[in-house]
Amino acid sequence: MCGFAGIFRYNRQGPEITDDLLTAMGTAITHRGPDDDGLYRSDCGRVGFTFRRLSIIDLSSAGHQPMSTPDGSVWLVFNGEIYNHATLRKELESAGYRYRSRTDTETILYAYQHWGERFVDRLEGMFAIAIWDTRAQRLLLYRDRVGIKPLYYADHHGSILFGSEVKAMLAWPGMRPEVSREALYHYFTYIHTPAPWTMYEGIYKLRAGHYLAVEANGDLRLERYWDPLGHREEDFDYHDEEAVTARIRDLFRSAVEKRMMSDVPFGVFLSGGIDSSANVAFMSELMDRPVDTFTVAIRGQEDTNEFQWARRIAERYHTNHHEVVIDDSGFLDLLPAIVHHQDEPLADPVCFPLYHVSKLARDNGTIVIQVGEGSDEQFAGYESYQRAQRMLRLGRAMLPVPSLLSRTAYAAMTPLLKMKKVDYRQNIIRNVMEKQPAFWGNAIGFYEKEKRKALNLEMFDGLDLYSSFELADEQFQRAARQGYGDDLQRIVYWEIKNRLAELLLMRVDKITMAVSLEARVPFLDHKMVEFSMNIPSALKLKNGVPKYILKQALRGILPDEIIDRKKIGFAGSGKNMLTPEIFRHARGLLLSPRHNYYDPSYIRTLLDEYERTRINYTPQLWALYNFEIWHRWWIEGDRNLF
Repeated sequence: MCGFAGIFRYNRQGPEITDDLLTAMGTAITHRGPDDDGLYRSDCGRVGFTFRRLSIIDLSSAGHQPMSTPDGSVWLVFNGEIYNHATLRKELESAGYRYRSRTDTETILYAYQHWGERFVDRLEGMFAIAIWDTRAQRLLLYRDRVGIKPLYYADHHGSILFGSEVKAMLAWPGMRPEVSREALYHYFTYIHTPAPWTMYEGIYKLRAGHYLAVEANGDLRLERYWDPLGHREEDFDYHDEEAVTARIRDLFRSAVEKRMMSDVPFGVFLSGGIDSSANVAFMSELMDRPVDTFTVAIRGQEDTNEFQWARRIAERYHTNHHEVVIDDSGFLDLLPAIVHHQDEPLADPVCFPLYHVSKLARDNGTIVIQVGEGSDEQFAGYESYQRAQRMLRLGRAMLPVPSLLSRTAYAAMTPLLKMKKVDYRQNIIRNVMEKQPAFWGNAIGFYEKEKRKALNLEMFDGLDLYSSFELADEQFQRAARQGYGDDLQRIVYWEIKNRLAELLLMRVDKITMAVSLEARVPFLDHKMVEFSMNIPSALKLKNGVPKYILKQALRGILPDEIIDRKKIGFAGSGKNMLTPEIFRHARGLLLSPRHNYYDPSYIRTLLDEYERTRINYTPQLWALYNFEIWHRWWIEGDRNLF
């Protein structure tokens, strides 16, 4: 795990590429690689790479990057891990390639030479890769299939800038951070910026499963090389519950084993839920020493404290267990670090406990950690997916009902919803009754109607051209065209493409790398994803049981009390984190903005109603709060958030 940045001056304009400028870009992401650094400037003067290394495989100097082929015709910087690099190495050595190291980096170089730009089809792992082909005068940027590793780029005054983090690109002269209003518009719905946007005007995220080719004249060619859909095995019976559970066990065991590839200590984030416990169980089976496990809880939040469950798993598998307890001060004291490392707003408050448990692991000598992300999305682990299915069915049933009647019915329901402290402004019931789309995503801030009240519309030229739901609907329709037509299949597909890749995995990468910790995600082995996308919805949600088929696969491996216990979500999944002290800080910032993107009266009303009723406006308030602190830090340059 590492970090990199670079530039390709395709029209030779702008600042000259110097060691000092490249060093400044690398210094901005030192946390991603404290063990080594390196620079490359091409002979033609058009290309420069900077690199920071966190040594995981082959700790010797042979793993130094930027790395080139022996003849210097191909140069590379790479962030991530290629789990099948040893297998590929044998094949490449048989073809005549001679290795100088034990690294997966060298395998990428030769794989590109041997198979061409679609070599990425042969890789198993998580990665962001930049390749400069001196003969073709072509830059290639790759992001892994699911989006575990981020990669940003910008076409800036005749140059392509790119990097593992935006802050490295902002270190280049002339790069000035400005708000992308289109990204901001979508952010307030999805509480993150969907790819390919970022919150910075002109800076983009490479989509998961894509690569970008930049030709010598600056022409861009974006290619999709992988998608979760379309990998069905014709000779496998996906309705055979026993066969499916056996395959899940085999795929997961293989995924865990591959992710134990390391020359440094590794461990597991353990909540005591089914996903993290499965990581521990399979890792314990494959190891000859105790697993290191790490757990976090919030003081005073006993309803979300999972220590008792984590301890049961730790005792069962005899792990080397560590715990940390945090409180309000663990949030506010971290604000500067969190907003700095996130780069752009990720309105997910669990970034705070995630930072503390990451630091706990790193402070105890662990360099690589396995996490449970991706299971809930693939196997339908959220109760909200069931509610969404019901609402989608209700929406279809409401289509013949006259609009005036359905709107009147919803107006009559509103006081009851309010009395029960249902978040009625954002409730999908309103969408259904007003014949609007029922499912946009599993973590939604503002739907269109509320968003247009919350935002100062004068700041958004061409607002009518934007539609946040169209981003989701495009993927729903793609899934349907490929035969994945039921509601749950389309929900899962959109969640993997959007929320998982650009919110959940982005927060894991940014926060773990903030403390120089590598996170690996066994459930997101692409072979597991390809298989799970073909499991019928009736096996994912059976008899009202979320993740039914995964739970069946783990029966006899994990205790039933772990498999069947109620899902809590990591550190309470954020609902409990808007404490009085944090709310006071958020309120103070939101009521004194230094920009004009909000409608002040709407924001004040929202804050007042939350304070008076405690209706769950957590997604909306965290979205507003995160944008505000991001804007002050990155746009205004204000390093004093208090």
